[in-house]
Amino acid sequence: QVQLVESGGGLVQPGGSLRLSCAASGFTFSAATMSWYRQAPGKERELVALITSRFGSTNYADSVKGRFTISIDNAKNTVYLQMNSLKPEDTARYYCNRAPILRVGPKGNDYWGQGTQVTVSS
Repeated sequence: QVQLVESGGGLVQPGGSLRLSCAASGFTFSAATMSWYRQAPGKERELVALITSRFGSTNYADSVKGRFTISIDNAKNTVYLQMNSLKPEDTARYYCNRAPILRVGPKGNDYWGQGTQVTVSS
């Protein structure tokens, strides 16, 4: 059974740091490309960062480049997002997923975990 469990969010002041974790199960993690997405109220979900499990290659959205770092632990089936120098515009709910997005059920519906809320505010 596919499962993604995100954690590590919270309230942080501008300039602060947070480390998000995503524990994955139910698919071949070691061969996957894993990604972090975020969705702010009233906005579409956007891709923040991705990493290939096998080679550790990474890519970032321009808005987070130099501040966020994605990493992976294949032994734990866990992907992380270290977020430094946080800004109020980073406030969003953060989700992890595979690339391409995981699909479940007979209709192949997109699967998303519950996400973890990050709020950057003074």
